[in-house]
Amino acid sequence: MTQRKPIESWLTDMDGVLMHEGIPVPGADAFIKKLRESSRPFLVLTNNSIYTARDLHARLNRIGLDVPAENIWTSALATASFLDNQHPGGTAYVIGEAGLTTALHDAGYVLTDSDPDFVILGETRTYSFEALTKAIRLINGGARFIATNPDNTGPSSEGVLPATGSVAALITKATGKEPYFVGKPNPLMMRTALNTIGAHSETSAMIGDRMDTDVLAGLEAGMETFLVLTGLTAKSDVDRYPYRPTKVVDSIADLVDLV
Repeated sequence: MTQRKPIESWLTDMDGVLMHEGIPVPGADAFIKKLRESSRPFLVLTNNSIYTARDLHARLNRIGLDVPAENIWTSALATASFLDNQHPGGTAYVIGEAGLTTALHDAGYVLTDSDPDFVILGETRTYSFEALTKAIRLINGGARFIATNPDNTGPSSEGVLPATGSVAALITKATGKEPYFVGKPNPLMMRTALNTIGAHSETSAMIGDRMDTDVLAGLEAGMETFLVLTGLTAKSDVDRYPYRPTKVVDSIADLVDLV
């Protein structure tokens, strides 16, 4: 195996790595503390587009994880960055929450349901038949279809919830148009994250709990990858995939000494 350069920057998933069902994973506080003390560039990533970075900072802070808002990168922020680069100052019809609408406003986008350039689908707990119908008609009318992430389900205390990928499939079935998914495993999200902190993939690592999103995205972005077993993937699942992480560890506590 090719010898990699020392890790100078870190990207880490949030759910399943730093926290699980609202409870911090043992060692997560020590990992974040070590990162901040070392002054190494880092970002906490999430495919969830519901919350703003400031919201997530507050949520993490409440469970004892002190992550500044500027060190949080969401699929909503990645989507806004992508659109600002591809089509600056555009218009969009948005199905989503404050995390997505705020990011688009900050990128200079106008939100409208009148002949928008894009229909943008994000995460929400209140998908409505009316909003989905509007989105379908606008896409059929020529609006381009973007989705923040391809996750089919999301977790809740009651069980799984339908997420962006599932709702995107409904819209695709009705329109015949596939969306462009910005979030993981699209390496675009990783590259925009690395650009945000001025990091290079050759000297960066990605920590995640999912082979099909976190590890795949990090691998395709050219990063070192660590799979933790505190989330959705069990050790026995790893061999089912045609690719492997750089290393499998029990939890983020095992990575503190690498910072």
